[in-house]
Amino acid sequence: MKHQKIDELGGVAEIVPFATRRMSRRERLERWADLLDRNPGKLNALTRIEYLPLAERLEARADNSPLEVAYKDPVLREEGLAGDRLGDAMAFFELSGRDAHRLFCDCHYYGSMTGAGLAQRLRRIAQGGLRAWFA
Repeated sequence: MKHQKIDELGGVAEIVPFATRRMSRRERLERWADLLDRNPGKLNALTRIEYLPLAERLEARADNSPLEVAYKDPVLREEGLAGDRLGDAMAFFELSGRDAHRLFCDCHYYGSMTGAGLAQRLRRIAQGGLRAWFA
Protein backbone atom coordinates (compact mmCIF):
# COMPACT_ATOMS: atom_id res chain seq x y z
CA MET A 1 0.00 0.00 0.00
CA LYS A 2 1.36 3.36 -1.01
CA HIS A 3 0.67 6.24 1.35
CA GLN A 4 -0.26 9.52 -0.29
CA LYS A 5 -1.15 12.97 0.94
CA ILE A 6 -4.77 13.94 0.64
CA ASP A 7 -4.05 16.60 -2.01
CA GLU A 8 -2.35 13.92 -4.15
CA LEU A 9 -5.44 11.68 -3.96
CA GLY A 10 -7.58 14.33 -5.65
CA GLY A 11 -6.08 13.38 -9.01
CA VAL A 12 -7.05 9.70 -8.69
CA ALA A 13 -10.19 9.70 -6.61
CA GLU A 14 -13.11 11.94 -5.77
CA ILE A 15 -12.73 13.17 -2.23
CA VAL A 16 -16.07 13.64 -0.52
CA PRO A 17 -16.06 15.34 2.85
CA PHE A 18 -17.59 13.27 5.61
CA ALA A 19 -20.59 15.11 7.02
CA THR A 20 -21.62 14.32 10.54
CA ARG A 21 -24.39 16.90 10.85
CA ARG A 22 -27.86 15.41 10.74
CA MET A 23 -30.80 17.15 9.10
CA SER A 24 -33.04 19.15 11.40
CA ARG A 25 -36.73 18.33 11.67
CA ARG A 26 -37.50 21.31 9.45
CA GLU A 27 -35.01 20.16 6.81
CA ARG A 28 -36.48 16.65 6.84
CA LEU A 29 -40.02 18.00 6.43
CA GLU A 30 -38.98 20.38 3.67
CA ARG A 31 -37.15 17.62 1.81
CA TRP A 32 -40.28 15.46 2.00
CA ALA A 33 -42.36 18.38 0.72
CA ASP A 34 -39.95 18.80 -2.22
CA LEU A 35 -40.27 15.09 -3.04
CA LEU A 36 -44.06 15.34 -2.94
CA ASP A 37 -44.03 18.41 -5.20
CA ARG A 38 -42.23 16.33 -7.82
CA ASN A 39 -44.77 13.50 -7.51
CA PRO A 40 -47.49 14.02 -10.13
CA GLY A 41 -51.01 12.71 -9.76
CA LYS A 42 -52.97 11.52 -6.78
CA LEU A 43 -51.59 9.79 -3.72
CA ASN A 44 -53.32 7.25 -1.54
CA ALA A 45 -54.31 8.36 1.93
CA LEU A 46 -54.48 5.95 4.86
CA THR A 47 -57.92 4.53 5.50
CA ARG A 48 -59.81 5.57 8.65
CA ILE A 49 -56.76 5.46 10.88
CA GLU A 50 -58.55 7.14 13.76
CA TYR A 51 -60.56 3.94 14.32
CA LEU A 52 -57.55 1.62 14.47
CA PRO A 53 -56.05 0.47 17.77
CA LEU A 54 -52.75 2.24 18.39
CA ALA A 55 -50.57 -0.75 17.46
CA GLU A 56 -52.38 -1.18 14.13
CA ARG A 57 -52.38 2.58 13.48
CA LEU A 58 -48.61 2.73 13.82
CA GLU A 59 -48.29 -0.14 11.32
CA ALA A 60 -50.67 1.46 8.79
CA ARG A 61 -49.34 1.96 5.28
CA ALA A 62 -50.55 2.17 1.68
CA ASP A 63 -48.99 1.77 -1.72
CA ASN A 64 -48.44 5.08 -3.51
CA SER A 65 -48.82 7.00 -0.26
CA PRO A 66 -46.84 10.03 0.90
CA LEU A 67 -45.18 7.69 3.41
CA GLU A 68 -43.93 5.51 0.55
CA VAL A 69 -42.66 8.59 -1.30
CA ALA A 70 -40.59 9.56 1.74
CA TYR A 71 -39.23 6.06 2.27
CA LYS A 72 -38.12 5.72 -1.36
CA ASP A 73 -35.77 8.67 -0.86
CA PRO A 74 -32.24 7.45 -0.09
CA VAL A 75 -31.37 10.65 1.76
CA LEU A 76 -34.26 10.32 4.22
CA ARG A 77 -33.46 6.62 4.72
CA GLU A 78 -29.83 7.51 5.39
CA GLU A 79 -31.02 10.09 7.93
CA GLY A 80 -32.91 7.35 9.75
CA LEU A 81 -36.37 6.88 8.24
CA ALA A 82 -37.01 3.24 9.09
CA GLY A 83 -39.94 2.38 6.83
CA ASP A 84 -43.10 3.48 5.05
CA ARG A 85 -45.47 2.89 7.96
CA LEU A 86 -47.27 5.63 9.85
CA GLY A 87 -45.32 5.01 13.06
CA ASP A 88 -42.02 5.29 11.19
CA ALA A 89 -43.02 8.66 9.75
CA MET A 90 -44.38 9.93 13.07
CA ALA A 91 -41.13 9.10 14.85
CA PHE A 92 -38.78 10.34 12.14
CA PHE A 93 -40.61 13.57 11.30
CA GLU A 94 -41.67 14.14 14.94
CA LEU A 95 -45.40 14.25 14.19
CA SER A 96 -48.10 13.99 16.83
CA GLY A 97 -50.94 11.54 16.42
CA ARG A 98 -53.30 14.42 15.76
CA ASP A 99 -51.05 15.91 13.08
CA ALA A 100 -50.54 12.50 11.45
CA HIS A 101 -54.30 11.97 11.30
CA ARG A 102 -54.85 15.39 9.77
CA LEU A 103 -52.09 14.85 7.22
CA PHE A 104 -52.66 11.27 6.10
CA CYS A 105 -56.19 10.06 6.86
CA ASP A 106 -58.61 9.66 3.96
CA CYS A 107 -61.36 11.47 5.89
CA HIS A 108 -59.56 14.75 5.10
CA TYR A 109 -59.18 14.19 1.35
CA TYR A 110 -62.19 12.42 -0.14
CA GLY A 111 -59.99 10.78 -2.78
CA SER A 112 -58.16 13.95 -3.76
CA MET A 113 -54.79 13.75 -1.99
CA THR A 114 -52.03 15.17 -4.17
CA GLY A 115 -48.33 15.57 -3.59
CA ALA A 116 -48.49 19.33 -4.10
CA GLY A 117 -51.36 19.73 -1.63
CA LEU A 118 -49.68 17.67 1.05
CA ALA A 119 -46.37 19.46 0.41
CA GLN A 120 -48.06 22.75 1.37
CA ARG A 121 -49.27 21.23 4.63
CA LEU A 122 -45.83 19.81 5.44
CA ARG A 123 -44.22 23.18 4.81
CA ARG A 124 -46.72 24.75 7.19
CA ILE A 125 -45.64 22.24 9.86
CA ALA A 126 -41.97 22.93 9.10
CA GLN A 127 -42.63 26.62 9.73
CA GLY A 128 -44.27 25.76 13.03
CA GLY A 129 -48.01 25.96 12.44
CA LEU A 130 -50.16 23.10 11.14
CA ARG A 131 -53.06 23.84 13.48
CA ALA A 132 -53.66 27.22 11.85
CA TRP A 133 -53.82 25.47 8.48
CA PHE A 134 -56.72 23.30 9.63
CA ALA A 135 -58.55 25.91 11.72
